[in-house]
Amino acid sequence: MKSSDLWISELELLHNVILKTGLVPEKKWGGTVFTYQGKNVVSYGGFKEYFCLWFFNGVFLVDNEKVLINAQEGKTKALRQWRFSSIDEVNEKLIMKYVMEAIENEKNGIVWKPQKTQKFEIPSLLNEALKRDNVLHSAFDKLTQARKNEFIEYLESAKRESTKLERLKKIIPMIIGGKGLNDKYK
Repeated sequence: MKSSDLWISELELLHNVILKTGLVPEKKWGGTVFTYQGKNVVSYGGFKEYFCLWFFNGVFLVDNEKVLINAQEGKTKALRQWRFSSIDEVNEKLIMKYVMEAIENEKNGIVWKPQKTQKFEIPSLLNEALKRDNVLHSAFDKLTQARKNEFIEYLESAKRESTKLERLKKIIPMIIGGKGLNDKYK
């Protein structure tokens, strides 16, 4: 069973609750994102083990109920999830409170401001490949600094040389194609 076949009535309930806030539902990244004046506020989704809401600037929400989590500690900066494992856990009044606070934060400009991406040193393995292949070098130069860092970090996180070589082989077509390492998730 696909995850899109799970939680149908639960996600419909979340959708209908959020609609009551006056936010505008828009289709983005293959799902529904609720926006305020074009700014992403909240969305929802179903996964194998749970369904959830996520607040794009959830880091600024007052979480007295302790329902919000950072789904990727160390990576995710502002987004926070509220996970549910049963429709019985959906508390409309409490959800409305959190969503209305998220809207107020958006109105007041309380949003995460991405920090400048620092440059990482290009690993020798990648540097050698760039020197050997002008097409690859040109394509790498056209990437944003964030994408370059993504590839560099991916290569550098491998411990064994053989793994680094495998990873280099994997990312070369992505670089030439102008694709990021995690584009398939966006």
